[in-house]
Amino acid sequence: MTADMEPVGDPFTCTGERAAGQAARRIVRERAAKVVGDAERLDDIELMTAEAVANAVLHGSGLITVDVRTDRRLLRVEVHDEGPGPRDDRGTLRLDHGRGLVVIDALAAEWGLEQSAHGTYLWFTVDVPRM
Repeated sequence: MTADMEPVGDPFTCTGERAAGQAARRIVRERAAKVVGDAERLDDIELMTAEAVANAVLHGSGLITVDVRTDRRLLRVEVHDEGPGPRDDRGTLRLDHGRGLVVIDALAAEWGLEQSAHGTYLWFTVDVPRM
């Protein structure tokens, strides 16, 4: 799917520091605004980005990479961290312990999560309304 999508700016990396997470939200909103004209939709994108980055900070490790892409019908935000997904007492990967994925599930057109020993990859899309 992302092969048919154009980048909206270069992917950027951030650390798990609070200021970096705030910067990621701002950067994604600014980039999304180039494609999405609806302020409420931009608020949703910013909120979903905040939740995705917070999950990467809380449950991942290493640098967090964020990428924004579009095909003019959809906007896609991808968040990747370098750490292995967290495991519970039985060794099973844990998806989330807060409301982050619930928020993303409620607001995104589609979303997905892939976890491996090499990191966690979370993406979501939103429909781009015609301007």
